[in-house]
Amino acid sequence: MSDAAAAAATQQPAAVDRLAQAEKQAAVVLKTEPHACFGCGEINEAGLHLELHLEPGCCWTELVIPDRFQGWEGVVHGGVLSTILDEVMSWSLIERDSWGVTARLSVDFKQPVFVGRRVRAVGRVVEDRRRIVATAGSILDAETGTELVAAQGTFVIVNAARKRELEARYGDLASARRSGARATDGIPPAVERP
Repeated sequence: MSDAAAAAATQQPAAVDRLAQAEKQAAVVLKTEPHACFGCGEINEAGLHLELHLEPGCCWTELVIPDRFQGWEGVVHGGVLSTILDEVMSWSLIERDSWGVTARLSVDFKQPVFVGRRVRAVGRVVEDRRRIVATAGSILDAETGTELVAAQGTFVIVNAARKRELEARYGDLASARRSGARATDGIPPAVERP
């Protein structure tokens, strides 16, 4: 998300809606072979099942968080919000053809996030220092653009051998994105799971 887009996201609801519509049209929906990740996996029955969208240097998702993820009554559990931010920040690296693991995650809970409320989470790369990548993320109220949660993450880039393993498992998403192909092109077909 560009700085102008990020600034627009904090303005009026109509501007947020126009921005969201434009991003939905420009983004590539991330599709991988089914896997059990709690955040983005399709076969984890207890998971969030996030639909992730890739853009240059950015990953975002939009969802209504169900009440099964509440902590205090009616309020989304902070660990769930942290997981959502970790997902969008980590996949923002992958869009840039870097695969990494979370080394540090710092989360600032600015306002309560209520279950049943539509939110938008955005992660982006803010600094790339060879094997260490700094990211930032936000969870916004999807209607007003108000920032509810902010995060900073530090990721360590995996070595070339591990990157090849991950690309074989999840697909070479960054190359597909840069070539203009759909994110699903070149992804191995779904495998039946017991």
